[in-house]
Amino acid sequence: MTDHAAEPPSSDARRLSTQEAAHLLGVKPATVYAYVSRGQLTSRRDPVGRGSSFDAREVEALARRSRREAAVPAGELAVRTSLTLIESDRYYFRGVDAVELATNRTYEEVAEWLWAGTLPRGVRFTAPPEALAAARRAVAALPEHSGPIDRLRVVVAAAAVVDPLRFDLSEEAVLGSARSLIPTLVGALPEVTPAVPADSLADERLARELWPRLTAHAPDRAALDGLDLALALLVDHDLAASTLAVRVAASARAHPYAAVSAGLGALEGPLHGAAGRLAHRMLAEVLERGGAAPVVAEYLRAGRRVPGLGHRLYQGEDPRARALFGHLETLPRAAPALGAARDVSAVMARHGLHANVDLALAVLTLSCGMPAEAGETVFAVARTAGWIAHALEEYQERPLRMRPSGHYEGPRPPRPLP
Repeated sequence: MTDHAAEPPSSDARRLSTQEAAHLLGVKPATVYAYVSRGQLTSRRDPVGRGSSFDAREVEALARRSRREAAVPAGELAVRTSLTLIESDRYYFRGVDAVELATNRTYEEVAEWLWAGTLPRGVRFTAPPEALAAARRAVAALPEHSGPIDRLRVVVAAAAVVDPLRFDLSEEAVLGSARSLIPTLVGALPEVTPAVPADSLADERLARELWPRLTAHAPDRAALDGLDLALALLVDHDLAASTLAVRVAASARAHPYAAVSAGLGALEGPLHGAAGRLAHRMLAEVLERGGAAPVVAEYLRAGRRVPGLGHRLYQGEDPRARALFGHLETLPRAAPALGAARDVSAVMARHGLHANVDLALAVLTLSCGMPAEAGETVFAVARTAGWIAHALEEYQERPLRMRPSGHYEGPRPPRPLP
Protein backbone atom coordinates (compact mmCIF):
# COMPACT_ATOMS: atom_id res chain seq x y z
CA MET A 1 0.00 0.00 0.00
CA THR A 2 1.40 3.39 -0.96
CA ASP A 3 0.95 6.80 0.61
CA HIS A 4 -1.41 8.60 -1.79
CA ALA A 5 -0.37 11.95 -0.36
CA ALA A 6 3.26 11.57 -1.41
CA GLU A 7 4.34 12.89 -4.77
CA PRO A 8 4.99 10.09 -7.29
CA PRO A 9 8.61 9.90 -8.37
CA SER A 10 9.28 11.57 -11.68
CA SER A 11 12.02 10.87 -14.18
CA ASP A 12 13.77 14.18 -13.54
CA ALA A 13 13.57 14.10 -9.71
CA ARG A 14 16.79 13.65 -7.77
CA ARG A 15 17.18 10.03 -6.70
CA LEU A 16 18.86 8.70 -3.56
CA SER A 17 20.39 5.28 -2.97
CA THR A 18 19.27 3.20 -0.01
CA GLN A 19 22.39 4.19 1.92
CA GLU A 20 21.86 7.89 1.19
CA ALA A 21 18.19 7.71 2.21
CA ALA A 22 19.11 5.88 5.43
CA HIS A 23 21.74 8.52 6.26
CA LEU A 24 19.30 11.38 5.68
CA LEU A 25 16.65 9.69 7.83
CA GLY A 26 19.12 8.66 10.52
CA VAL A 27 18.06 4.99 10.36
CA LYS A 28 19.44 1.66 9.19
CA PRO A 29 18.93 0.57 5.56
CA ALA A 30 16.51 -2.14 6.69
CA THR A 31 14.32 0.54 8.26
CA VAL A 32 14.14 2.35 4.91
CA TYR A 33 12.53 -0.74 3.38
CA ALA A 34 10.18 -0.94 6.36
CA TYR A 35 9.07 2.59 5.50
CA VAL A 36 8.35 1.38 1.96
CA SER A 37 6.28 -1.57 3.19
CA ARG A 38 4.24 0.78 5.44
CA GLY A 39 3.54 3.17 2.56
CA GLN A 40 5.68 5.99 3.90
CA LEU A 41 8.11 5.92 0.98
CA THR A 42 7.99 4.74 -2.62
CA SER A 43 10.98 3.00 -4.16
CA ARG A 44 12.12 2.27 -7.69
CA ARG A 45 14.40 -0.51 -8.75
CA ASP A 46 17.66 0.83 -10.11
CA PRO A 47 17.92 -0.49 -13.72
CA VAL A 48 21.73 -0.25 -13.61
CA GLY A 49 22.64 -1.25 -10.08
CA ARG A 50 21.21 -3.95 -7.89
CA GLY A 51 19.51 -1.77 -5.30
CA SER A 52 16.56 0.60 -5.08
CA SER A 53 16.43 4.36 -5.40
CA PHE A 54 14.20 6.88 -3.66
CA ASP A 55 12.77 10.27 -4.56
CA ALA A 56 14.82 12.80 -2.59
CA ARG A 57 11.78 15.01 -2.00
CA GLU A 58 9.87 12.15 -0.42
CA VAL A 59 12.80 11.22 1.80
CA GLU A 60 13.32 14.82 2.92
CA ALA A 61 9.60 15.22 3.68
CA LEU A 62 9.64 12.02 5.76
CA ALA A 63 12.74 13.23 7.60
CA ARG A 64 10.97 16.49 8.49
CA ARG A 65 7.93 14.60 9.80
CA SER A 66 10.14 12.26 11.82
CA ARG A 67 11.94 15.20 13.43
CA ARG A 68 8.60 16.79 14.39
CA GLU A 69 7.34 13.54 15.90
CA ALA A 70 10.59 12.96 17.79
CA ALA A 71 10.02 16.25 19.61
CA VAL A 72 6.75 14.99 21.11
CA PRO A 73 7.11 13.62 24.68
CA ALA A 74 6.77 9.85 24.92
CA GLY A 75 3.20 8.68 25.32
CA GLU A 76 1.69 11.98 24.22
CA LEU A 77 -0.32 12.41 21.03
CA ALA A 78 0.26 15.92 19.72
CA VAL A 79 -1.40 16.97 16.49
CA ARG A 80 0.50 19.83 14.91
CA THR A 81 -1.63 22.08 12.77
CA SER A 82 -1.25 25.34 10.89
CA LEU A 83 -4.98 26.00 10.79
CA THR A 84 -6.43 27.35 14.04
CA LEU A 85 -4.81 28.90 17.08
CA ILE A 86 -6.82 29.60 20.24
CA GLU A 87 -5.24 31.79 22.93
CA SER A 88 -6.08 34.70 25.21
CA ASP A 89 -9.82 34.33 24.56
CA ARG A 90 -9.38 34.84 20.81
CA TYR A 91 -8.98 32.46 17.89
CA TYR A 92 -7.15 32.76 14.59
CA PHE A 93 -7.30 31.09 11.19
CA ARG A 94 -3.79 30.79 9.72
CA GLY A 95 -2.67 33.66 11.96
CA VAL A 96 -5.54 36.00 11.02
CA ASP A 97 -8.14 36.99 13.63
CA ALA A 98 -11.02 34.63 12.85
CA VAL A 99 -13.75 37.01 14.02
CA GLU A 100 -12.41 39.83 11.88
CA LEU A 101 -12.12 37.48 8.91
CA ALA A 102 -15.66 36.12 9.34
CA THR A 103 -17.07 39.61 9.79
CA ASN A 104 -15.56 40.90 6.56
CA ARG A 105 -15.64 37.85 4.30
CA THR A 106 -18.21 35.27 3.25
CA TYR A 107 -18.26 31.70 4.48
CA GLU A 108 -16.93 30.47 1.13
CA GLU A 109 -14.03 32.93 1.23
CA VAL A 110 -13.14 31.96 4.80
CA ALA A 111 -13.18 28.28 3.76
CA GLU A 112 -10.75 29.02 0.92
CA TRP A 113 -8.46 30.84 3.34
CA LEU A 114 -8.46 27.86 5.68
CA TRP A 115 -7.83 25.41 2.84
CA ALA A 116 -5.18 27.19 0.82
CA GLY A 117 -4.24 30.45 2.52
CA THR A 118 -5.77 32.53 -0.26
CA LEU A 119 -8.70 34.95 -0.16
CA PRO A 120 -10.37 35.06 -3.58
CA ARG A 121 -13.19 37.59 -3.74
CA GLY A 122 -16.67 36.40 -4.61
CA VAL A 123 -15.86 32.68 -4.71
CA ARG A 124 -18.98 30.49 -4.95
CA PHE A 125 -19.43 26.74 -4.57
CA THR A 126 -21.58 24.81 -7.05
CA ALA A 127 -23.11 21.37 -6.59
CA PRO A 128 -22.57 18.95 -9.51
CA PRO A 129 -25.98 18.03 -10.99
CA GLU A 130 -25.35 14.27 -10.81
CA ALA A 131 -24.25 14.36 -7.16
CA LEU A 132 -27.12 16.65 -6.22
CA ALA A 133 -29.71 14.44 -7.92
CA ALA A 134 -28.35 11.28 -6.24
CA ALA A 135 -28.25 12.98 -2.85
CA ARG A 136 -31.81 14.29 -3.15
CA ARG A 137 -33.09 10.82 -4.03
CA ALA A 138 -31.30 9.35 -1.03
CA VAL A 139 -32.66 11.99 1.35
CA ALA A 140 -36.19 11.56 -0.03
CA ALA A 141 -36.05 7.86 0.86
CA LEU A 142 -35.44 8.57 4.56
CA PRO A 143 -38.27 8.45 7.11
CA GLU A 144 -39.95 11.79 7.76
CA HIS A 145 -38.68 11.93 11.34
CA SER A 146 -35.01 11.75 10.25
CA GLY A 147 -32.79 14.32 11.93
CA PRO A 148 -30.45 16.78 10.22
CA ILE A 149 -27.31 14.71 10.80
CA ASP A 150 -29.11 11.63 9.42
CA ARG A 151 -29.78 13.52 6.21
CA LEU A 152 -26.31 14.97 5.93
CA ARG A 153 -24.65 11.58 6.39
CA VAL A 154 -26.79 10.15 3.61
CA VAL A 155 -25.91 13.11 1.37
CA VAL A 156 -22.20 12.53 1.95
CA ALA A 157 -22.50 8.84 1.08
CA ALA A 158 -24.47 9.56 -2.08
CA ALA A 159 -22.07 12.29 -3.20
CA ALA A 160 -19.10 9.98 -2.63
CA VAL A 161 -20.51 7.21 -4.80
CA VAL A 162 -20.84 9.46 -7.84
CA ASP A 163 -17.38 11.01 -7.46
CA PRO A 164 -14.84 8.86 -9.32
CA LEU A 165 -11.97 10.99 -7.97
CA ARG A 166 -12.77 10.42 -4.30
CA PHE A 167 -9.75 8.14 -3.82
CA ASP A 168 -7.36 10.75 -5.20
CA LEU A 169 -5.90 12.35 -2.08
CA SER A 170 -3.93 15.06 -3.82
CA GLU A 171 -4.69 18.58 -2.64
CA GLU A 172 -6.22 19.59 -5.95
CA ALA A 173 -8.60 16.64 -6.03
CA VAL A 174 -9.60 16.93 -2.35
CA LEU A 175 -10.38 20.64 -2.69
CA GLY A 176 -12.39 19.95 -5.83
CA SER A 177 -14.44 17.42 -3.88
CA ALA A 178 -14.89 19.88 -1.00
CA ARG A 179 -16.13 22.68 -3.25
CA SER A 180 -18.70 20.24 -4.65
CA LEU A 181 -19.68 18.46 -1.43
CA ILE A 182 -20.56 21.51 0.68
CA PRO A 183 -23.18 22.94 -1.75
CA THR A 184 -24.48 19.39 -2.26
CA LEU A 185 -25.01 19.07 1.50
CA VAL A 186 -27.13 22.21 1.39
CA GLY A 187 -28.91 21.66 -1.90
CA ALA A 188 -30.02 18.13 -1.04
CA LEU A 189 -31.81 19.16 2.15
CA PRO A 190 -35.59 19.51 1.77
CA GLU A 191 -36.99 23.03 1.76
CA VAL A 192 -39.22 24.00 4.64
CA THR A 193 -41.34 25.95 2.19
CA PRO A 194 -41.02 26.74 -1.53
CA ALA A 195 -38.10 29.11 -1.95
CA VAL A 196 -38.75 32.81 -2.35
CA PRO A 197 -38.24 33.68 -6.04
CA ALA A 198 -34.58 34.29 -6.69
CA ASP A 199 -35.08 37.82 -7.97
CA SER A 200 -36.75 38.88 -4.72
CA LEU A 201 -33.38 38.85 -2.97
CA ALA A 202 -30.41 38.47 -5.27
CA ASP A 203 -27.74 36.67 -3.28
CA GLU A 204 -25.51 33.83 -4.45
CA ARG A 205 -23.92 32.98 -1.11
CA LEU A 206 -24.30 29.51 0.36
CA ALA A 207 -26.27 31.10 3.20
CA ARG A 208 -28.99 32.09 0.71
CA GLU A 209 -29.27 28.50 -0.49
CA LEU A 210 -29.38 27.19 3.07
CA TRP A 211 -32.00 29.64 4.36
CA PRO A 212 -35.18 27.99 2.92
CA ARG A 213 -33.95 24.63 4.25
CA LEU A 214 -34.07 26.04 7.78
CA THR A 215 -37.13 28.29 7.98
CA ALA A 216 -40.37 29.29 6.29
CA HIS A 217 -39.73 32.94 7.08
CA ALA A 218 -38.76 35.16 4.17
CA PRO A 219 -35.11 36.25 4.37
CA ASP A 220 -33.84 39.79 4.46
CA ARG A 221 -30.29 40.99 3.91
CA ALA A 222 -29.43 41.44 7.59
CA ALA A 223 -30.74 38.01 8.54
CA LEU A 224 -28.81 36.35 5.70
CA ASP A 225 -25.72 38.22 6.81
CA GLY A 226 -26.25 36.75 10.28
CA LEU A 227 -26.51 33.22 8.93
CA ASP A 228 -23.42 33.72 6.76
CA LEU A 229 -21.54 35.12 9.75
CA ALA A 230 -22.50 32.08 11.84
CA LEU A 231 -21.24 29.75 9.11
CA ALA A 232 -17.94 31.62 8.81
CA LEU A 233 -17.37 31.74 12.58
CA LEU A 234 -17.95 27.99 12.90
CA VAL A 235 -15.63 26.87 10.07
CA ASP A 236 -13.03 25.45 12.45
CA HIS A 237 -12.17 25.41 16.15
CA ASP A 238 -9.00 23.36 16.55
CA LEU A 239 -9.31 19.71 17.62
CA ALA A 240 -12.91 19.29 18.70
CA ALA A 241 -14.06 15.67 19.03
CA SER A 242 -15.49 15.58 15.51
CA THR A 243 -12.32 17.06 14.02
CA LEU A 244 -10.17 14.49 15.79
CA ALA A 245 -12.42 11.76 14.33
CA VAL A 246 -11.82 13.23 10.87
CA ARG A 247 -8.06 13.19 11.38
CA VAL A 248 -8.13 9.57 12.57
CA ALA A 249 -10.00 8.60 9.39
CA ALA A 250 -7.62 10.64 7.23
CA SER A 251 -4.67 9.03 9.00
CA ALA A 252 -5.93 5.70 7.67
CA ARG A 253 -6.12 7.37 4.24
CA ALA A 254 -9.91 7.35 4.10
CA HIS A 255 -11.10 9.55 1.24
CA PRO A 256 -12.45 13.01 2.15
CA TYR A 257 -16.12 11.95 2.01
CA ALA A 258 -15.43 9.13 4.48
CA ALA A 259 -13.48 11.52 6.70
CA VAL A 260 -16.40 13.99 6.73
CA SER A 261 -18.75 11.12 7.54
CA ALA A 262 -16.58 10.29 10.57
CA GLY A 263 -16.90 13.89 11.69
CA LEU A 264 -20.67 13.80 11.35
CA GLY A 265 -20.80 10.63 13.42
CA ALA A 266 -18.94 12.29 16.30
CA LEU A 267 -20.92 15.51 15.93
CA GLU A 268 -24.19 13.69 16.55
CA GLY A 269 -23.11 12.86 20.09
CA PRO A 270 -25.22 14.60 22.76
CA LEU A 271 -22.11 16.28 24.21
CA HIS A 272 -21.12 17.90 20.92
CA GLY A 273 -23.59 18.77 18.18
CA ALA A 274 -26.78 18.74 20.25
CA ALA A 275 -25.78 21.72 22.41
CA GLY A 276 -27.38 24.28 20.09
CA ARG A 277 -30.67 22.38 20.09
CA LEU A 278 -30.75 22.37 23.90
CA ALA A 279 -29.94 26.09 24.08
CA HIS A 280 -32.72 26.87 21.59
CA ARG A 281 -35.30 25.03 23.70
CA MET A 282 -34.09 26.70 26.87
CA LEU A 283 -34.42 30.19 25.35
CA ALA A 284 -37.91 29.33 24.08
CA GLU A 285 -38.85 28.35 27.64
CA VAL A 286 -37.36 31.56 29.06
CA LEU A 287 -39.48 33.62 26.64
CA GLU A 288 -42.58 31.60 27.50
CA ARG A 289 -42.09 32.01 31.26
CA GLY A 290 -41.04 35.64 31.11
CA GLY A 291 -37.62 35.32 32.74
CA ALA A 292 -34.48 33.22 33.04
CA ALA A 293 -34.39 32.74 36.83
CA PRO A 294 -37.11 30.05 37.15
CA VAL A 295 -35.84 28.16 34.10
CA VAL A 296 -32.23 28.18 35.28
CA ALA A 297 -33.37 27.14 38.76
CA GLU A 298 -35.11 24.06 37.35
CA TYR A 299 -32.01 23.06 35.37
CA LEU A 300 -29.85 23.34 38.47
CA ARG A 301 -32.36 21.58 40.71
CA ALA A 302 -32.45 18.64 38.31
CA GLY A 303 -28.64 18.53 38.25
CA ARG A 304 -28.53 19.44 34.57
CA ARG A 305 -25.99 21.69 32.92
CA VAL A 306 -27.42 25.00 31.70
CA PRO A 307 -26.81 24.86 27.91
CA GLY A 308 -25.06 27.58 25.96
CA LEU A 309 -22.73 28.64 28.76
CA GLY A 310 -19.04 28.09 29.37
CA HIS A 311 -16.24 26.79 27.17
CA ARG A 312 -13.10 25.02 28.32
CA LEU A 313 -10.94 27.04 25.91
CA TYR A 314 -12.13 30.50 26.98
CA GLN A 315 -12.02 32.22 30.35
CA GLY A 316 -14.50 34.91 29.29
CA GLU A 317 -17.19 35.08 26.63
CA ASP A 318 -16.70 32.91 23.57
CA PRO A 319 -15.49 35.32 20.83
CA ARG A 320 -17.81 33.61 18.34
CA ALA A 321 -20.78 34.36 20.59
CA ARG A 322 -19.69 37.95 21.05
CA ALA A 323 -19.43 38.50 17.29
CA LEU A 324 -22.78 36.85 16.53
CA PHE A 325 -24.54 38.70 19.37
CA GLY A 326 -23.14 41.95 18.01
CA HIS A 327 -24.72 41.33 14.63
CA LEU A 328 -28.00 40.09 16.07
CA GLU A 329 -28.38 43.38 17.91
CA THR A 330 -29.02 44.98 14.50
CA LEU A 331 -31.97 42.65 13.81
CA PRO A 332 -35.24 43.89 15.37
CA ARG A 333 -36.72 40.39 15.13
CA ALA A 334 -33.90 39.04 17.32
CA ALA A 335 -34.53 41.39 20.25
CA PRO A 336 -36.72 39.05 22.37
CA ALA A 337 -34.45 36.01 22.02
CA LEU A 338 -31.37 38.15 22.50
CA GLY A 339 -32.86 39.58 25.69
CA ALA A 340 -33.56 36.06 26.94
CA ALA A 341 -29.95 35.03 26.26
CA ARG A 342 -28.62 38.07 28.09
CA ASP A 343 -30.94 37.27 31.00
CA VAL A 344 -29.60 33.70 31.22
CA SER A 345 -26.02 34.97 31.09
CA ALA A 346 -26.69 37.49 33.86
CA VAL A 347 -28.26 34.85 36.13
CA MET A 348 -25.26 32.52 35.64
CA ALA A 349 -22.56 35.23 35.81
CA ARG A 350 -21.74 34.57 39.47
CA HIS A 351 -20.85 30.98 38.51
CA GLY A 352 -18.15 32.36 36.21
CA LEU A 353 -19.89 30.97 33.13
CA HIS A 354 -20.19 33.09 30.03
CA ALA A 355 -22.14 32.71 26.80
CA ASN A 356 -20.72 30.38 24.18
CA VAL A 357 -21.48 30.12 20.47
CA ASP A 358 -24.32 27.63 21.05
CA LEU A 359 -26.31 30.27 22.91
CA ALA A 360 -25.73 32.85 20.17
CA LEU A 361 -26.68 30.34 17.50
CA ALA A 362 -29.86 29.57 19.44
CA VAL A 363 -30.78 33.28 19.35
CA LEU A 364 -30.35 33.25 15.56
CA THR A 365 -32.41 30.11 15.00
CA LEU A 366 -35.16 31.09 17.43
CA SER A 367 -35.56 34.64 16.13
CA CYS A 368 -35.66 33.52 12.49
CA GLY A 369 -38.39 30.94 12.99
CA MET A 370 -36.09 27.94 12.64
CA PRO A 371 -36.64 24.65 14.50
CA ALA A 372 -34.46 23.67 17.43
CA GLU A 373 -32.36 21.29 15.32
CA ALA A 374 -31.47 23.99 12.77
CA GLY A 375 -28.37 24.86 14.76
CA GLU A 376 -27.01 21.36 14.16
CA THR A 377 -27.43 21.81 10.42
CA VAL A 378 -25.66 25.17 10.45
CA PHE A 379 -22.86 23.78 12.59
CA ALA A 380 -22.34 20.66 10.46
CA VAL A 381 -22.39 22.49 7.12
CA ALA A 382 -19.98 25.14 8.42
CA ARG A 383 -17.57 22.69 10.05
CA THR A 384 -17.33 20.52 6.93
CA ALA A 385 -14.87 23.07 5.51
CA GLY A 386 -12.70 22.76 8.61
CA TRP A 387 -12.85 18.98 8.50
CA ILE A 388 -11.58 19.03 4.92
CA ALA A 389 -8.73 21.34 5.93
CA HIS A 390 -7.70 18.96 8.73
CA ALA A 391 -7.96 15.95 6.42
CA LEU A 392 -5.64 17.70 3.96
CA GLU A 393 -3.10 18.27 6.72
CA GLU A 394 -3.35 14.68 7.89
CA TYR A 395 -2.80 13.31 4.39
CA GLN A 396 0.68 14.88 4.56
CA GLU A 397 1.55 13.04 7.77
CA ARG A 398 2.74 9.49 8.34
CA PRO A 399 -0.10 7.04 7.62
CA LEU A 400 -1.83 5.40 10.59
CA ARG A 401 0.01 7.58 13.13
CA MET A 402 -3.29 8.00 15.02
CA ARG A 403 -2.85 4.56 16.55
CA PRO A 404 -2.47 4.71 20.34
CA SER A 405 -1.53 1.59 22.26
CA GLY A 406 -4.12 0.02 24.49
CA HIS A 407 -3.36 -0.43 28.19
CA TYR A 408 -4.64 -3.95 28.84
CA GLU A 409 -6.20 -4.46 32.27
CA GLY A 410 -7.89 -7.82 31.78
CA PRO A 411 -6.87 -11.22 33.20
CA ARG A 412 -3.42 -12.42 32.21
CA PRO A 413 -3.18 -15.34 29.78
CA PRO A 414 -3.11 -18.21 29.41
CA ARG A 415 -6.60 -19.04 30.58
CA PRO A 416 -8.58 -22.22 29.86
CA LEU A 417 -11.06 -22.16 27.02
CA PRO A 418 -14.50 -21.21 28.42
